[in-house]
Amino acid sequence: MKTRTLTALVATTTAATLLAACSGGTKAGGSGGGGSKTLTLASVDQGSVEDVVKAFEKANPGVKVRYTTSGADQYQQQIRTQLASGTAPDVMSVWPGNGNPGATYVLAKPGYLRDLSDQAWAAKMPQAIKSVAQYQSKTYTAIFGQNGIGAVYNQQAMEKAGLTPPDTWTKLLAFCRAAKAKGTPAFALGIQDNWVTQLVLYSLVATAVYGPDRDFDQKMQAGQTTFAQSPWATALDKYVTMEKTGCFQKNPLGTNYEASQQLAATGKTLGIVQGNWVIALLKQKNPQGTFTLKALPATDEPSQTVIPAAAGAGYGVNAKAKNPQLALKFVDFVMAPEGMNLFAKKQGGLPSLPDTGFAVDPSLTELSTFIRANRTVPFMDQRWPNPKVQQTMLSGLQEIFSGQSTPDKLLKEMDTDYKAGS
Repeated sequence: MKTRTLTALVATTTAATLLAACSGGTKAGGSGGGGSKTLTLASVDQGSVEDVVKAFEKANPGVKVRYTTSGADQYQQQIRTQLASGTAPDVMSVWPGNGNPGATYVLAKPGYLRDLSDQAWAAKMPQAIKSVAQYQSKTYTAIFGQNGIGAVYNQQAMEKAGLTPPDTWTKLLAFCRAAKAKGTPAFALGIQDNWVTQLVLYSLVATAVYGPDRDFDQKMQAGQTTFAQSPWATALDKYVTMEKTGCFQKNPLGTNYEASQQLAATGKTLGIVQGNWVIALLKQKNPQGTFTLKALPATDEPSQTVIPAAAGAGYGVNAKAKNPQLALKFVDFVMAPEGMNLFAKKQGGLPSLPDTGFAVDPSLTELSTFIRANRTVPFMDQRWPNPKVQQTMLSGLQEIFSGQSTPDKLLKEMDTDYKAGS
């Protein structure tokens, strides 16, 4: 899922990096900016950074944090202007990868961010997260949380249907046929909202493409392969096969994200393919329900299954910070168990580092297990050279479902956008 879309996504739900797109304000914890005891911070983590700031100030008596929060779109427009004019705060939200104006590559390339490679936590980040927190092999973003995409099952609906989560591709299709025969489709799919189209595909691509080849992104960047000439074609065909097999409810194009939640929450479908952020939304609609995220299989070898797990937005330090030492102290606090667990609890995600003592919600047990076993890959778009690739994919998937395009045509169009570069 695209950083930018996960931003919009994140701006519409939260998904640990679901960024609330509401208006922001300035919170003053003291007077003056940039003094030895004052830190300036700009954040998109509305509703969660507040508790972290309070904890940081409590752990550092006399320190005050002056911070602003804003929606992702507004923030991305402002931060580049502030950096260019020398008015940016000491610490700022930074996204992983290369998907928007506030992303790691975009801000590190012109020298706006301080290199954080020398911080103790940098070496502890899992490779899948480190790869999108770095620019030219140096770490610039302190990523404190992550999310995963998979099949979220309604346990009560599954028990009523007498079915269990499939762990192979063959079993998945059989599961869909059995669910359909019982009058309860396997998965709700709300692709009237176009960002939703990518979730099933990303789940399949993770295993079909990256399971056998973790270096696929490097090969794409080197021009050694393409979307059309790779297992992306296999994954997209499987997505179409799922639709033809009846894995989804009728008329996915006429169903929006909100309606798809309702279907899965109330047992009208057995589940939904979404990010872990949807679980909290399903529980709001059905407080008595039990929901569990499982990997969506794409092959008949369960040991090869990989889950897409995205690094969420993190924090970077201004290369020209007025209070660099306090900025580093804050980032280190965010990456320590107390700060990281506060964020994870508030945002409904998982910590980015292992061994933080975080009490994982039972619904995320499998995701947590896959993360610890290094059986995850970043959301695909986080490594693409420009946002256009994903936009073409989203609209193209809708056109495939409406019969206006084909998988082959879509992948060739994505290749064209990819080759255009940044």
